Amino acid sequence: MKTKYSLTIVLILVIGLTAFQFDDYLGSRHTHQPITFAPGEQLKFRLHYGFITAGEAYMDIEPAIGSYEDKPVYKVNVLGKSTGAFDVFIRIRNTYRSYIDTSTLNPLMFYRNVEEGSYRRQESTYFDQEKKIAKVEIRDPGKLVETKIYEVKPNVQDLISGYFFLRNVDFNSISPGTVVGVDAFFEDKSYDFKVRYLGKETIRTPVGKVRAIKMVPVMPDNQLFKGGESIKVWISDDQNRVPLKVKAEMLVGAVEVELISYKGLKHPFSARN
Repeated sequence: MKTKYSLTIVLILVIGLTAFQFDDYLGSRHTHQPITFAPGEQLKFRLHYGFITAGEAYMDIEPAIGSYEDKPVYKVNVLGKSTGAFDVFIRIRNTYRSYIDTSTLNPLMFYRNVEEGSYRRQESTYFDQEKKIAKVEIRDPGKLVETKIYEVKPNVQDLISGYFFLRNVDFNSISPGTVVGVDAFFEDKSYDFKVRYLGKETIRTPVGKVRAIKMVPVMPDNQLFKGGESIKVWISDDQNRVPLKVKAEMLVGAVEVELISYKGLKHPFSARN
């Protein structure tokens, strides 16, 4: 993978790649579970090394249901930027966007615009879930410079859509220790990730003391994380299933991502004690 990894991609990787296929628990991709999120939701995160804040990220669902190829979609945006001393060292202003089919929670299009110092990359991935292909268009910047077609597995997820699919899983139907997998596509490769569900616990967060669901993505060896079970993820144990905290053991040291504010949740935040 040739991507320059940034603060934003760390956030999306550790949140988005915890998503996995739960067909056995949902019944089908046309999920019968109540949708746990709604248009208008806004989440803000802080990324830090110890006490040093390195960046901020914002995730929001646009207020109105959108349309993509005549299908109703959730339009989800993730924005990330470096802050403080990190912003002086390397200025990061990244945008990620996913158009998610409201009926299947599968992605139809994934977009990213990367600005890291002098590095620029614009990329759009168009998913044809029926034909099981992904068309990737690269711009530099604005001008189309490359188009490639890749075969993908059924119901493949992108780095954002996977998390929203995860939010509709009934964790009460899963025993702690269960290991499941996800089919995901990013940049130019397909990935088969494994996730272990560890159970539930109460954790302290910037938004209060919260009952949480804990998971560990089992990461393969790569250029960013140490591999194995180097990432721990907590999401709220209520009807919202919002991401609360991510702790990642990276090759450059431990990084934490924490939820610091929220607005527009579909349900009352009942997991907070």
